[in-house]
Amino acid sequence: MSEESLEPARLELDHLIASVFNNGPFYYYVIDFSNMALSHVSPGIREIHGLEPETVSFQDILDQIHPDDMDFVSRAEEKCIELVFGQMTPEKRKQYKMSYCFRFRNADGSYQLFNHQAIILTSDEKGKLSKALNIHTNISHLTDSNNYRLSLIGMGGEPSLLNIRVDDDKVPKQMRPIFSRREVEVLKLMSGGLTSTEIAGRLCISPNTVKNHRKNILRKAGCKNSGQLIGKCITEGLL
Repeated sequence: MSEESLEPARLELDHLIASVFNNGPFYYYVIDFSNMALSHVSPGIREIHGLEPETVSFQDILDQIHPDDMDFVSRAEEKCIELVFGQMTPEKRKQYKMSYCFRFRNADGSYQLFNHQAIILTSDEKGKLSKALNIHTNISHLTDSNNYRLSLIGMGGEPSLLNIRVDDDKVPKQMRPIFSRREVEVLKLMSGGLTSTEIAGRLCISPNTVKNHRKNILRKAGCKNSGQLIGKCITEGLL
């Protein structure tokens, strides 16, 4: 068998999608880099881009990127490959999700800010990237600010590489996650507009505990309010 694993199972994809930030209209797909074919394309791509899940190609998706952001996207992808396959051991590569933002064209012809997240699924026998899960989320309702930086976010306690300049040759410093697992849960629900009482109900904890988590999250992120917090977390790869 030439790949690390078989075709990604539905259960595996559902688990991975649930682990990423997608608070907004989003869609996902699996790309096979050996032939650039797409699979597991979610129906959301029809509503967002007006593209059909059954027939869409990777080039169709690339064509939706704002022309002025194409160079950044290309450099970000190159930097991802350089860091993940040049600096990380094979067993660590699947423990990271790549994140950056750029403008995408919607079905109505307008351009809005999206967050791109990608997780490696398989590598070939030579250790090269074979398949990846890509998730694109419309975040224009949360922020219209883009710092044009790349982040490699460690999952399962792995250190993260945040706010990477795609044209910088320096090896970025590793950072431990600044939020606890519970704080990330609270933060994701905050980004959905839930109140402390609603978050408490979802997580089966007291409203006072939620309020304490919110205070700690704001302090750790160096933010004054929830709006500033969510925007910073997305663009700086803190989620």
